Amino acid sequence: MTRVPGTEAVHNRIALLRAEQGVTRRELADALGVHYQTVGYLERGEYSPSLHLALRIAAFFGLPVEAVFSTEPFPRVSDLHRRSG
Repeated sequence: MTRVPGTEAVHNRIALLRAEQGVTRRELADALGVHYQTVGYLERGEYSPSLHLALRIAAFFGLPVEAVFSTEPFPRVSDLHRRSG
């Protein structure tokens, strides 16, 4: 896990994916071999994961890494709904 001052944030969908799949922070942390607070720091964007950890998180959810992490903010679900309606 790295925190680099002055660099752009890495946005993620970890909290959304956990909620969709009914996984607690502790369960995800245990599966990844990290402290449960690390998951919270990642979700809040306080830390960016290493490439290795990002790949493991994506694999846990069965998704490509770009579906979980992005350099651009992900659109909100409510914004997507408005566009299609």
